[in-house]
Amino acid sequence: MTDTRPGTPSVIDRTRGVAVQGAVVAVHFLDRTAVFVLGEETLVLAPPDGEPRRVNVHAGAILSSAADGNRLVSGGDDGKVMETGANGESRTLASDPKHRWIDHVALGPDGAVAFSAGKTAFVQGKDKRSKALRQFEAPSTVGGLAFVPKGFRLAIAHYNGATLWFPNAAGADPERLEWKGSHLGATVSPDGRFLITTMKEPMLHGWRLADRGHMRMSGYVARVTSVDWTVGGRFLATSGATQVILWPFQGKEGPMGKQPQLLAPSEYRVEVVACHPKQDIVAAGYADGMVLLVRVEDGAVILAKHPGDSPISALAWSADGLFLAFGTESGEAGVIDLR
Repeated sequence: MTDTRPGTPSVIDRTRGVAVQGAVVAVHFLDRTAVFVLGEETLVLAPPDGEPRRVNVHAGAILSSAADGNRLVSGGDDGKVMETGANGESRTLASDPKHRWIDHVALGPDGAVAFSAGKTAFVQGKDKRSKALRQFEAPSTVGGLAFVPKGFRLAIAHYNGATLWFPNAAGADPERLEWKGSHLGATVSPDGRFLITTMKEPMLHGWRLADRGHMRMSGYVARVTSVDWTVGGRFLATSGATQVILWPFQGKEGPMGKQPQLLAPSEYRVEVVACHPKQDIVAAGYADGMVLLVRVEDGAVILAKHPGDSPISALAWSADGLFLAFGTESGEAGVIDLR
């Protein structure tokens, strides 16, 4: 069991509670302003100095969100893709012509935005060349979206694999990456060498993009719903077990033939992970409402939040790594000041 006895170091006294009044489905930072995404309609913006502010951005459930430090883009069951800044001002970026739910959103290079509705993936850029909305019909419902850091490519997870799509290359055929099963999420390593998908089964699958070699990562007790890359992309931290599982990606082969690190064991499953942007530290949120800060080097832990009445549902670091925000399924939320 994770050691959270009284002698365990703690930063709980640096927490400022935020009254969000609703279940938190995601949290992001715009500069040092924490933005809590609620399940229905609303964002709650909590600046480091000042009172939280509620902003209604969707006429219904918020199904997806992503942020780049300057803006937050969200998708809802109202069929709209909305952009919100740190000042709370929102505008409509796009709408699905068929008024379908916006299931996934992703942010890419030069202000590009990707989103999906059903089997259709869309990309919209900011410059004149890519301003027009471009679309791709996936073989099945889109499970996840992720931009590849090098070049203007979008990875689209779907049933039986993933597709690499070049939105600006009209004559280029999308490239299929095959693997049987339901692929429900996508992430690309920061160096652009690996594409990893989360699956309906308790496992991950990946491809080395240089040669399309397969990588299979299993051993979980539950479906992996949260992944994040440690600084420099050295490890992929994941949920889905009663400890933080970190797969090594330093070598050319990625994690193949290597054992993952298993850190911060607990009686309860890890629900959310978020990696510090500058140090090899992982914030882990557990099903009992606890949050730990875990040092990758030696597994040392710091208690960031006591267990509560519901699972952690959201974690995020500010870009400078000085603030950590958390939210739970029952609406408990806070920001930890680590300055």
